[in-house]
Amino acid sequence: MSEVQHMQTDMRTILDRQKQAFLTELPVSREVRLDRLTRAIDLLVDHKDALIDAIRQDYGQRTEEVTLVADLVPSVQALKHARKNVKKWMKAERRSPTFPLGVLGTKATVEYRPKGVVGIIGPWNFPLNLIFAPLAGALAAGNRVMVKPSEHVPVTSALIQRLIALYFQPEEVAVFTGGIDVSERFVKLPLDHIFYTGSGAVGRLVMKAAAENLTPVTLELGGKSPTIILPDQDIQQAAQVIASAKMANAGQICVAPDYVFVPRTKVADLTLSLLAAADKFYPEGGEVAYTEIINAQQRQRLELYIADAKAKGATVATPESYGGPRQDNILPLHIVTGADDSMMVMQEEIFGPILPLLPYDHIDEVIDYITARPRPLATYMMGRGVEGKTVRDRVLSGGMAYDEFLLHVGQEDLPFGGTGGSGMGNYHGIDGFRTFSHTMAVFKRGPFDILGLLQGRPPFGGRFKAYIKQELRK
Repeated sequence: MSEVQHMQTDMRTILDRQKQAFLTELPVSREVRLDRLTRAIDLLVDHKDALIDAIRQDYGQRTEEVTLVADLVPSVQALKHARKNVKKWMKAERRSPTFPLGVLGTKATVEYRPKGVVGIIGPWNFPLNLIFAPLAGALAAGNRVMVKPSEHVPVTSALIQRLIALYFQPEEVAVFTGGIDVSERFVKLPLDHIFYTGSGAVGRLVMKAAAENLTPVTLELGGKSPTIILPDQDIQQAAQVIASAKMANAGQICVAPDYVFVPRTKVADLTLSLLAAADKFYPEGGEVAYTEIINAQQRQRLELYIADAKAKGATVATPESYGGPRQDNILPLHIVTGADDSMMVMQEEIFGPILPLLPYDHIDEVIDYITARPRPLATYMMGRGVEGKTVRDRVLSGGMAYDEFLLHVGQEDLPFGGTGGSGMGNYHGIDGFRTFSHTMAVFKRGPFDILGLLQGRPPFGGRFKAYIKQELRK
């Protein structure tokens, strides 16, 4: 038996054990859920230094501060938020029976029941956050979990596997590492829910595989998230915020600003201001504090985008401190002006520190451009002009943020998710709890035989016919 076949057999064995343990345990008490959430918190806090070091090894260069603020802190926040609120989330909701059932003692409620075994497929850009944040919702909802971390961060993935095994029984949470073959077999398992974060192309494959088992999916994808600078916005201020967001994790963020609409007369000013901000944040070309592109393959993809833009007539500018191509995978901010739809930077999600600037004269041009394309995961606006309300009313996006970037993702009391090409479903906080729960309707008839009193059983009497006639009035 090959290693991959053994892994597949092992995955199916663990899945069967998790399903049996889940059914045996029902109902999953609040105390059990709290204990699992607490153990996940302990895992992250107790081993934060080892996790920081593992991610640094996978990236080559990624500062402790980036991993803390982007991976560890939001993971712990998500787990703590779930632990604090799970008692409230678990409560059944009373609903109103159709008149006259309610006045005759009938009761209607909604109960949130765990789905069973949830599969979480994590990406490489935030290898802790994008596993442990959905894990918070899955555990709070009372599920067992199987995790497939990214093969592109092998040191981190192996450490997650080892730590999960220390803090959880395999019947509770299990981790499976490996390459594409393992991922393909993972999504074909008859799981009760699949949560995937990654590219749209792979998301389609995940959904297709899940369909064979009628497994529901949540897809957290990406896409091209636009930024709109309104006419009243100060350009110097905008440049500071945009450059900080675009260069965070070297732009390898699904909600990073992908391109910027700017009033035509302010393109040159914004270009210079962005480059100056990049030099300020990461002097010496990012020699020390800047995050590397995850691997040479991804760096070469981004360099191809830059070359393609230049070849098709765009102007590409970099900060003064950047001395040109390097031997490592550091790639500083590249500002692209004169971009058009024939260029790869305007066709594909960039997922790196390349930022096209698109001039506009009227806000309708911006709205028409965005709405003619797949719906973005995030839309950003800077400024307080009345045009912002128009954009908000007419643009459909996974989320929308004003005057700041990325922070909306970390709000546990807000849902996070895409729409259309940027994904389906959402999570975080109560929305994650409900994503990983089955919403079960419970109907309990009161002491009176309603249908009997209405003569609503065959052969159907006059009262029933009168009732039907009454209900069909306009």
